[in-house]
Amino acid sequence: MRIIGGKYRGKLFNPPSNFKARPTTDFAKEALFNILNNLYNFENIDVLDLFSGTGSISYEFVSRGVKSLIAVESNFNHAKFIEKQLENLDHNNAVVVKSDAFRYLNSCNKKFDIIFADPPYDLLNIEEIYHSVFKNKILSNASLLVIEHSEKNDFSNFPYFSMTKKYGSVHFSFFETED
Repeated sequence: MRIIGGKYRGKLFNPPSNFKARPTTDFAKEALFNILNNLYNFENIDVLDLFSGTGSISYEFVSRGVKSLIAVESNFNHAKFIEKQLENLDHNNAVVVKSDAFRYLNSCNKKFDIIFADPPYDLLNIEEIYHSVFKNKILSNASLLVIEHSEKNDFSNFPYFSMTKKYGSVHFSFFETED
């Protein structure tokens, strides 16, 4: 896997073969970050990456110089791998939290400009990510929640829903808060 943009563009990282995470494809990552590049000045935003897996999305945000990043991953080995990669990128404003994403959302007292969630596609309560984020009011004003999911999920009737973008089997649903 590689970082597709920003300061560390082209840098490779190879998670161990026993990782159970499904990384976002380069094609889908590039499309996602093209959208985000048009909406944000990355140096001014705080990002939360839920279900971080291999850390692929976190590295993209760090490579683009975000103000701060918190990567939440429940798997100890995955979290250690992400920590090591972030150390290699020498980014002082990125933290890995070893926690269940829902537990983290329910105890979080920080606000974020972008929350990205890439849960397992077979997660039964994927809608709970949306509900937890908005119930706990952890998005800043004029901010964005992005949930990566399979085609079986439809968020189009949810409040704050903005759009769904499809890239192969990868779907991103966007939710925007108001100013």
